[in-house]
Amino acid sequence: MNWLSWENRLRVASEVASALGYLHSEITMPIIHRDVKSTNILLDENYTAKVSDFGASRLVPLDHEQVTTLIQGTLGYLDPEYFNSSQLTNKSDVYSFGVVLAELITGKKPIGADRNNEEKNLATYFVNSVKENRLFEIVEPRLLREGTFEQLQAVGDLVKRCLSLIGHDRPTMKEVAVELEGLRKFTTHPWVQQQTCNETTSLVLEIEQSDLYDVPLIDTTNEWESYSEYASSKRPH
Repeated sequence: MNWLSWENRLRVASEVASALGYLHSEITMPIIHRDVKSTNILLDENYTAKVSDFGASRLVPLDHEQVTTLIQGTLGYLDPEYFNSSQLTNKSDVYSFGVVLAELITGKKPIGADRNNEEKNLATYFVNSVKENRLFEIVEPRLLREGTFEQLQAVGDLVKRCLSLIGHDRPTMKEVAVELEGLRKFTTHPWVQQQTCNETTSLVLEIEQSDLYDVPLIDTTNEWESYSEYASSKRPH
């Protein structure tokens, strides 16, 4: 996604966060998307973001904060707490959105089979890098020129909070949206150039067309076993 400027990445993140916040708290029957990922975020020629593919979404009764459901989602974006408990909450979308934010700031995919063990899972690698004050070592190089120090630092901290292993410690999507909208108001460098695109595309230039009810995105494969081991190792003791 190196074709997307920092200014537009912030805009996309802010718009998606606002949309998810609306689904979680502004409608009569809240909706949990359950499969937030970069390929489900579509951009038009003006970089206006649209959240797509609600095939896995769940309605949440007003008197409930969570629903028990079969685990469903995409490897690399799946909330470890939901994976371990089968309890789906709106904080599961927050975790997945945190992975998308990590993609936006690093330009890396959520799972990299060709990366070393430390970097294989982007969520874990990102959180560890922030904790060790190495954020600017993993930020995509062009963003170091286009974004301000304050913006990048703030987004890095926001990603870390979204990726907390404990759902209760994550911000709500409305809180995330407010923070991102505030960051968009920071002054960017004057040499940042707007780029244009003449066709609808996804954040990674490739839209995955799959019906989550018919084709489970996580199955009993080696990847599932690998993720199971990872998530289990992160389960609170």
